[in-house]
Amino acid sequence: MALEHAAEHTETRMEAGLRAISLALLATFSLLFMPASRAQEAGCSISVRWNDDPPYSIRAADNSIGGINADLAKEALQRLGCQIRFVEMPWARGILSLKKGTLDILPGALRTHEREAFAHFSQPTNNSPNVLFMHRSAAGKYHFQQLSDLIDSDFRLGAQIDVNYGADYQALLQNPAFKSHLVLINSRRGAWKMIQAGRLDGLIADEITGLLELEQMSLSDEIKRSDLIISGELAAFALSKKSLPPDFAQKFDQSISSMKADGTYQRILETYLPCRVSVATLGCD
Repeated sequence: MALEHAAEHTETRMEAGLRAISLALLATFSLLFMPASRAQEAGCSISVRWNDDPPYSIRAADNSIGGINADLAKEALQRLGCQIRFVEMPWARGILSLKKGTLDILPGALRTHEREAFAHFSQPTNNSPNVLFMHRSAAGKYHFQQLSDLIDSDFRLGAQIDVNYGADYQALLQNPAFKSHLVLINSRRGAWKMIQAGRLDGLIADEITGLLELEQMSLSDEIKRSDLIISGELAAFALSKKSLPPDFAQKFDQSISSMKADGTYQRILETYLPCRVSVATLGCD
């Protein structure tokens, strides 16, 4: 009886061991053959685009990435139990990478019909209008009431490649007369220098970013914000439909909602903005 009990006990341990091995193999094969988006969700390492774009994304002295959008993304993903992986790239490449699924999240994007084909969008997270900045000499010469007014002038306008500055701008891109005034650039900082050198008359830029960059580059006296608002659409996080499933986008959005409700959103914005922030306006109160 003792031998039978020992043999039975040994057999039970062997069966348990085999079951454990089988389960481990099953889990391995499941990860190997599940769709890319599901595999990524299981590992939960999420790539987020960043570029030097204060106050939205900034490289700190210790080489860490901070800023409004960077901190919002870190906090939202942390609440989902995910690791964040910042990837530095220009805006145009970010749009293309999001479309291909090689980038998971693109912060600070305007929601458009074209982009909805390849991206989920969070609720709005930022309200800072795109405005026209001009060299001070141009500001005394040109008094545009709307963007289309520059068609009948010799104004040279800088704009970033593949950046959507709102419906009016997008419509004007179909007009060859408008496009003849347009100089497309990769780097906004490079464009400020072009204005300083007299190679451009003005540049469309996010109001807060533009004012901060000009101050950092000691160009605030030479380049001024005009009264012309190009667009006031609200920016959000765009999430790749190719690499992330719809339920992940929903959970990410819920994280943003919880941050607005518990004060985290306001605290993050007030870290980088020189004003009291309102959740209602998504910016300075």
